[in-house]
Amino acid sequence: MPALTIDGLKITVEPGTTVLQACELAGREIPRFCYHERLSIAGNCRMCLVEMERSPKPIASCAMPAADGMTILTDTPLVRSAREGVMEFLLINHPLDCPVCDQGGECDLQDQALVYGRDRGRYDENKRAVEEKDFGPLIKTFMTRCIHCTRCVRFMEEVAGSPELGGLYRGEDMEITSAIAGGLGSELSGNIVDLCPVGALTSKPYAFTARSWELRSTETVDALDAVGSSIRVDARGAQIMRVLPRLNEAVNEEWIADKARYACDGLRRQRLDRPYIRGRDGRLAPASWDEALTVVARRLGGAGDRFGAIAGDLCDAEAMCALKDLADRLGSPHIDCRQDGAKLQASPRAGYLFNTTIAGIEEADLCLLVGTDPRWEAPLVNQRLRKRWRTGGMSVASVGPSRDLGYTVQHLGDGPAPLAEIAGGRHEFCRSFEGAEKPMVVFGMGALTRDDGAAILALGHMLAERYNMVREDWNGFNVLHTAAARVGGLDLGLVPGEGGLDAASMARAAVAGELEVLYLLGADEIDTAALGDTFVVYQGHHGDRGAHRADVVLPGAAYTEKPATYVNTEGRVQYAQRAVFPPGDARDDWTILRALSGILDRPLPYDDLAALRRRMKVLCPHLGSSDQVVPASWQAFGVDGPIDPAPFAPPIRNYYMTDPISRASETMAHCTREFGDIVKARVEAGG
Repeated sequence: MPALTIDGLKITVEPGTTVLQACELAGREIPRFCYHERLSIAGNCRMCLVEMERSPKPIASCAMPAADGMTILTDTPLVRSAREGVMEFLLINHPLDCPVCDQGGECDLQDQALVYGRDRGRYDENKRAVEEKDFGPLIKTFMTRCIHCTRCVRFMEEVAGSPELGGLYRGEDMEITSAIAGGLGSELSGNIVDLCPVGALTSKPYAFTARSWELRSTETVDALDAVGSSIRVDARGAQIMRVLPRLNEAVNEEWIADKARYACDGLRRQRLDRPYIRGRDGRLAPASWDEALTVVARRLGGAGDRFGAIAGDLCDAEAMCALKDLADRLGSPHIDCRQDGAKLQASPRAGYLFNTTIAGIEEADLCLLVGTDPRWEAPLVNQRLRKRWRTGGMSVASVGPSRDLGYTVQHLGDGPAPLAEIAGGRHEFCRSFEGAEKPMVVFGMGALTRDDGAAILALGHMLAERYNMVREDWNGFNVLHTAAARVGGLDLGLVPGEGGLDAASMARAAVAGELEVLYLLGADEIDTAALGDTFVVYQGHHGDRGAHRADVVLPGAAYTEKPATYVNTEGRVQYAQRAVFPPGDARDDWTILRALSGILDRPLPYDDLAALRRRMKVLCPHLGSSDQVVPASWQAFGVDGPIDPAPFAPPIRNYYMTDPISRASETMAHCTREFGDIVKARVEAGG
């Protein structure tokens, strides 16, 4: 391994380490604009210059490999003069508009100009001006500020897999622009705002609304998909202003999806902030909590096993635990957390987890996607697949809709027939599985929500067994969920008990008059118009589909407004924190259910959050393992049966509107209009 000396300190580094990385390991801070540890090296800005012994001039440390015997100096008069000169050149054309720039206060150029620049400039020529670019409804441009670091270009090309940006012209006339007119169509495009070291790219929805020092930051997790990305929520007063990514190498690295970043304005619109009761005139009228809970309790008191409950996709584990305990006290087996009809059982756990883990994707050498479109269902999982594919060590095949995922995919067919042939050893793709050391298969909701989903799942088990995907050091069987609540609900057993009805059967029973009360805990993705005359209670945070049908509405808290537990698609237990309080009279969901149980004279056995979490740990011991993936034991799952030859259908038709929050978001509505033709073409191309 190379051994070099940095400012008199001798260190040894791994082969392939750059001088810049070696300096950081030695505790020396090196300024940079173009260099980013997750992107390829460009060497554009020259801000990282250092002095190397026997070199006639300073070297760009980001592009120089560390070699044995090197002597590096990072703080000499020559280095300081070189950095001052580079900064002076960068500021020749940069406009002096920090007071009106959204990057002000958190700008790399500001910070480094203060530390490494001179206190005055020697140029008095007119500054250049560059025409603004249209990057769509999410990215605001001010290209006169651009310093041509090309971070955005490299991110879109290398990480997002959507090479829509590039440089035109040369020298001072160079401009960063999109390859085609129109917005950036990637689901990860918002990350270039974080990457931009100046104010050339900023958030369009956030523009001119707040300053960084006005905001109160809360570290929490995203609940708009099942990945569980680590995020930072910035709020001013009671209003959430923006959502930014947090570093989490095991889940989202330092990226987040556009929906997680920009749908936060939906938290301010169409909110339920007080209870409502539907009157005799058919309209919902405001009511007090006592009135609303008394009406619900009166209905529930004599319902018995004619009571059904469905948990929605954004529910936290605490609320689902309280809902299940309430259903048990009422003596009803009719409860379900799978409102999309996924044929998944609560046991064994390995049958519904992403067992490889998200970070584990980087060890796989073969991946088969079954009935899933990870680019829309889980953009950060798709990014990991692309990252692994780019190393040249993994090939990807798919069974289901043919979609552009940002990497080469061998399409084996639209329906389950190729899957059955592979599981039975009769397909030419079998040779690929047999030659793979760490193969993985990913089943999506497009395969598991069908009527034959249990049989498809059984094929998955057969596939994993046949090709030795499950070993002591590897588990290649994966289920990719689309709902943040799904794994937690299955862990807690929110599936029908003996003789119980699932979500679809409860809807049919409601039409037939066989259910007296249906309790929707944030369940908005079912056909609420087809519930007959059943008394419907909706508990949630938005006036979405469920609230429109409800006879009583109980206002709950959104994922940014309560301390809550979520379990992501890989089984990782994560804790969300309260960033702001819920609006009006809205309350944490579990407290509403606890109050209702008291009125029913069947109180739940916990009065505070700590007691509830102790109860959850009794039901599921792994819920006490924060930010860890507890390996699940491998057992048989699925049900053998006939398989429908029909093609797999994609579970998501519009990435930008998949839940009550994103449907209420004005920004997501702009994206739907802007990218409507792209969305429609992509869906139609995939069936």
